[in-house]
Amino acid sequence: MGDAERGPRERMVFSAAQLIRRDGVTATGLREVADHAGAPRGSLQHYFPGGKEQLVNEAVEWAGRYASARVARFMSAMSRPTPGRLFAAMAKQWIDEFRSAGFAGGCPVAAATVDCADSAESTRAATAAAFACWRRPVARELAGMGVPSRRAEALATLMISALEGAILMARAEQSVRPLRTVVRELAPYLDSCAAVAE
Repeated sequence: MGDAERGPRERMVFSAAQLIRRDGVTATGLREVADHAGAPRGSLQHYFPGGKEQLVNEAVEWAGRYASARVARFMSAMSRPTPGRLFAAMAKQWIDEFRSAGFAGGCPVAAATVDCADSAESTRAATAAAFACWRRPVARELAGMGVPSRRAEALATLMISALEGAILMARAEQSVRPLRTVVRELAPYLDSCAAVAE
């Protein structure tokens, strides 16, 4: 959905997610969100009576839904999907972004977890729900590729954890090397988990 198709409320949620992924929750102010979204500052109170915490939680929820939807896109783009290829596609999204836009932005869910998990229970719950929203379709696709259902959830957790760690390391190193490394090392293992079921 382009900016022109979003209403002011949706633009603010999207803008909050973009600013959180770049600056973290603490450094993201409501004024900056309104300015980024091109929305009147007075509309923040109207749309988000719960203030910044509500806006952050909704931005995190949006990010979880976005990551979940990307799984379906990755799968539809593959002629012969395997668990390793799915993981490679997940990492490639970040490799491409870092190469085209630099290393300023990370995952907004991870940023909110780091900044708020200890201080805001509702945000901790929102980040846990966002990770679950992302993990479920990954596990479902793994099961569809022959990974035993009892293992699919665990492998989905492994994939997302490895990807999130590699994103952090890539930003720290200003290099896509960690992302390439986790794909090279993890993809064969993921594929072997599906092969066992065949």
